[in-house]
Amino acid sequence: MTKKTIASTAAAGLLVLGGASPAAAQLTAAQDGPIVYGHHHLVVTSIDEHKRFWVDTLGGELVTVGTLEIVRFPNVLVFMREGEPTGGTKGTSVNHIGFSVPSTRETVDRVEAAGYPIVTREELPPAVAVEDGLAHIADQDTYIAYTMAPDDVKVEFVQSATDPPMALHHLHFAGPVDEMQAWYIDTFNAERGMRGSFQEADLPGVNLTYSPSPETPAGTQGTVLDHIGFEVDGLEAFCRELEAKGIVFDRPYTEIPALGLGIAFFTDPFGTYIELTEGLDAY
Repeated sequence: MTKKTIASTAAAGLLVLGGASPAAAQLTAAQDGPIVYGHHHLVVTSIDEHKRFWVDTLGGELVTVGTLEIVRFPNVLVFMREGEPTGGTKGTSVNHIGFSVPSTRETVDRVEAAGYPIVTREELPPAVAVEDGLAHIADQDTYIAYTMAPDDVKVEFVQSATDPPMALHHLHFAGPVDEMQAWYIDTFNAERGMRGSFQEADLPGVNLTYSPSPETPAGTQGTVLDHIGFEVDGLEAFCRELEAKGIVFDRPYTEIPALGLGIAFFTDPFGTYIELTEGLDAY
């Protein structure tokens, strides 16, 4: 099953799709699992400023449908809705998002040349050596770097020779590590593991990484990373399963028959606002 491009409009923070455009959406193939990662949804002060970062600097592909502009990378779609975010990603339950790149050095140079701050030194413990914005993480045998995108979206770059030029790599959660990992494994049937020294849970298209937080993180809704999205085969039945586990939906399962789309929203126990979708692979 191929993932075709999404034609979309957004209202009140909900993902609502319109007619399809001809480009392909590049989500992880549905046959790789019944639940795959789908999208980041950003609330931004300036769509133009974010296009300069995500498209002009990082090389994402811009898809324009009506008034909605989507940036796509392998394994993830980045939705942007203009508004006034209440804060950046740091201090929330999703501290940052990570992309794999073929060369962290080249990526850092490009990002810095475009005027975005490289904050690798500030974001790592003093014991980790940082040289010219780059850090070698021995237990993962890779080079990483951090930048701050517009509206204080914290972004990590992880060197990987096996992935496409730039692709979604991970979401890095902050909070009670054991509880978060267990909840995502139980809720999404993710695979337990370790990424270097980090506890993780893996799903097709994304690594879910967990770190402790010295303070209780804020929820994501209303911040620059308003919500994260998972694409689910059999969404209606999956929502019933979640309800049986005690999850209360902010937006219950809703069908949009004309578009062949199902959506639902809820907030995880740690404050992350989550959208579930079914039907993105039909566009």
